[in-house]
Amino acid sequence: MIRLFVALDFPADVRARLAGLAGGVPGARWTESDNLHLTLRFIGEVPDDTAHDIDAALAEIAAPGFDLVLDGVGMYGSGRNARVLWAGVERSEALSHLQSKVESALVRCGLAPEERKFSPHVTLARLKDAPKDRLGRFLEDRGLFRAGPMRIGHFTLYRSHLGKGGAVYEALREYGLG
Repeated sequence: MIRLFVALDFPADVRARLAGLAGGVPGARWTESDNLHLTLRFIGEVPDDTAHDIDAALAEIAAPGFDLVLDGVGMYGSGRNARVLWAGVERSEALSHLQSKVESALVRCGLAPEERKFSPHVTLARLKDAPKDRLGRFLEDRGLFRAGPMRIGHFTLYRSHLGKGGAVYEALREYGLG
């Protein structure tokens, strides 16, 4: 079995800016700079032969490259139930189009459709019992964060290796946009 997801990665300077947002929130487990990405579709555990089918289906996707802008910060959950801090993404029809094509390709491979609505974001930190006042300060201090536009010329199939120190992501293949 292999644990997979499809995502957009970012240039080193953008990852550095995102990583620079970290800090000031007790109970936050910050995402390592090399692991910062925008998930188009989490796949999960699949057999190796299904992974080959997924690769072939993703390779057939034809979509144009586009510019992407990261815009603002927010969180999922509220108060003591806050669970994720994220950087947002400026609305992009091209991004939504690409995500829809990825979803269709994966469903054609036999995967169940994603039930959640696509909500593009970059996970900055996972939270556990973070103080509400510190979360509010984080959001206030970093609310005007903006990065880009950056050119998106490919998307990537990743393998996720789970370990004691957190997940390690391995890029398996990049698929060009053009």
